[in-house]
Amino acid sequence: MALSGNPVLASWRDGAAKVAILDFVARVTDAGHADYVPPADRIAVFDNDGTLWAEQPLPVQAFFVLDRIRALAPQHPEWRDEQPFKAVLDGDTAGIMALGMDGLVALVMATHAGMTTEAFADLVGDWIATARHARFDRPYTDLVYQPMLDVLALLRANDFKSFIISGGGVEFMRSFSEAAYGIPAEQVIGSSIVTNYIVEDGTPMLVRAAELHHYNDKEGKPVAINRHIGRRPIAAFGNSDGDFAMLEWVTSGPGARLGVLVHHDDAAREYAYDRDAGLARLVRGLDEGPARGWTIASIAKDWARVFPF
Repeated sequence: MALSGNPVLASWRDGAAKVAILDFVARVTDAGHADYVPPADRIAVFDNDGTLWAEQPLPVQAFFVLDRIRALAPQHPEWRDEQPFKAVLDGDTAGIMALGMDGLVALVMATHAGMTTEAFADLVGDWIATARHARFDRPYTDLVYQPMLDVLALLRANDFKSFIISGGGVEFMRSFSEAAYGIPAEQVIGSSIVTNYIVEDGTPMLVRAAELHHYNDKEGKPVAINRHIGRRPIAAFGNSDGDFAMLEWVTSGPGARLGVLVHHDDAAREYAYDRDAGLARLVRGLDEGPARGWTIASIAKDWARVFPF
């Protein structure tokens, strides 16, 4: 059958990765094909950082955290000698990463909690509208991947419902997901902190607490998909071993399935990283993905362009 959406995957070079995506969509949307899937079950899930937009040299939300720490530092003189805040104020990125997840969580709690959900959304909106990527000197929302926008458009035109499933903060991503990707806020699932309902001076509000509710990475991703969507998706897109469990669960279901890993191997147009990439390591996916039937999409070989600009 002819797929809806024109031009179809225009930013992808002809090759096995493009064929795999087009063939899958054609089969599951053809009512006469054995692999046909009704529209209600056409669900696709996408990691965000490194899959839909750039995540190097740090994930975008990490830059938001660092900027907020610097902005709040005058109110907290004790941070000058207290880790992990000292590392931030000293510009010691390696030191921040060396503090591990506990250090990162402490930074997130200091910058994301103690305010209403509306106040946090305003902070993120103001920041994302003005912050720029150091290498490309463009707003972070310009650093979405055009080939992945093409995939989202193809799926949308063929009655798929696409969700973001990310380790990033859910309310952080919701501030830009619709404008950047065409994915509405209710189709974004991410890490979350405890939020409490309170009434103050007769006004009801939701207040963000300094306590982690759910860390949406690795095995947490399929758990969150089941909790929030209630259906097993038929397609999953990721770029690191943090997405392995999600792709494994999605592609192990019955019927036609699609698993795609974006391989960052283009230092000239973007970044090259995989096995030694710290939080964004891609080892098991590279080693096991092909035997599991997953498509490894090379940025260098499969993408005719990287960013919309």
